Amino acid sequence: MPDQSTIALILFGGLAVLILLRVPLGFSLAVAGMTAYIVGGDSLLTMAQSYYDSVNSFPLIAVPMFFLAGIVMERGGLSRRLVDVAEAMIGGIRGGLGMVTILASMFFSAISGSGPATTAAVGGVMVPSLLERKYPRGFAGAIVATGGTLGVMIPPSILLILYGVITGVSITGLFMAALLPGLLIGVGLILFVHIMCRIKGVHAEESRFNFANLMVSVRRGILAILAPIIILGGIYSGIFTPTESAVVAAVYGIIVAMFVYKELTPRGLWESVKETMSITGRLGIIWAVSTAYGEVMAMYQIPSMLSEWLMSITRNPYVIWLLICIFLTFMGCIMNSMSQVIIFTPIFAPVVQAVGIDLVHFAIIFVLNAEIGFLTPPLGTNLFVAMDQAKCSLGEISRAVIPFILFLFLMMAVLILLPQISLWLPQTFLSL
Repeated sequence: MPDQSTIALILFGGLAVLILLRVPLGFSLAVAGMTAYIVGGDSLLTMAQSYYDSVNSFPLIAVPMFFLAGIVMERGGLSRRLVDVAEAMIGGIRGGLGMVTILASMFFSAISGSGPATTAAVGGVMVPSLLERKYPRGFAGAIVATGGTLGVMIPPSILLILYGVITGVSITGLFMAALLPGLLIGVGLILFVHIMCRIKGVHAEESRFNFANLMVSVRRGILAILAPIIILGGIYSGIFTPTESAVVAAVYGIIVAMFVYKELTPRGLWESVKETMSITGRLGIIWAVSTAYGEVMAMYQIPSMLSEWLMSITRNPYVIWLLICIFLTFMGCIMNSMSQVIIFTPIFAPVVQAVGIDLVHFAIIFVLNAEIGFLTPPLGTNLFVAMDQAKCSLGEISRAVIPFILFLFLMMAVLILLPQISLWLPQTFLSL
């Protein structure tokens, strides 16, 4: 019977070597986990059963449904109408169009639950306008990429759904916890873009705020505006669960895009379904093998070993926060956000609980780390989406996004020091 250290070396060392060899993450997890099962003398039938049980989960239905909702609403004209409303709300301000980009990202984030999807949807509409108004290409791309990160913070967030399934924490509670931080970061980014535009000498927009234009935009986009209201209102009021809300979002988007706006054709719907299946299939492989990987860790009490090791170094929760955030920031450079949540949640959840950190609070900081990962090369998914839209180099957009990354780190420090920003809503309303 191998000891804890041997299994830990196989799991972590083997995974690291395979990732460095550029073996796809799903296969890396499968090989490392399977090796640990074999060395431990456990039946591979147990591993196969774990694969099946992991994907046979009702709450996971929400993930492909929110993907589908976001893709359909992008192709069906809902995202463009949300951008029009945002643009009508902010006019005649220095950097107004950049501020509109962040506001539009906040609107679309309340539908898509995905960072890259939000970047693609809003950037496709906003980047040409930003370049036309003489925004530097790298700066325009950085604004769009940063706005897209709100897609995983503002509910409904796919990352929070995955975290809730793994930890057993209420997904509704997680959505409530993310609402105020998401709004705080979004409003903060709007003000930060204004400051950055002043520093860079971006001129004030020619348009001026006009209430009549705002009303016209709202009337044209009322069905798009209603989408996040229906989704979040239904969850918080208890009319439907987060999983059911994903189905409602997808069906609502299809009906509005196909039969009201008439911008989504049957072929477009089929392409949206195929894209959703492709994304979900890749995620499903990682989800299945990472669950078996996590079960081996639990079997050999490796999270407890890690917790004891960290607490032998320090019991100060702020030092624990610092160590975890540094690690997650580094991993965000080489690993996508969903993989981080799936792999590292079972490892760090026992650690933070042992030092008195609330699992709901930890979820918000974890997701904010994942946001930053969208902006850090060499992976930086949002950077590559925005870079293609702005037609700029990776160097240009990477330099331009540095101030935004520093701003997000500042927001992370605020949320760590003031946990009630995250905990007030779920503690108030879920305790009723």
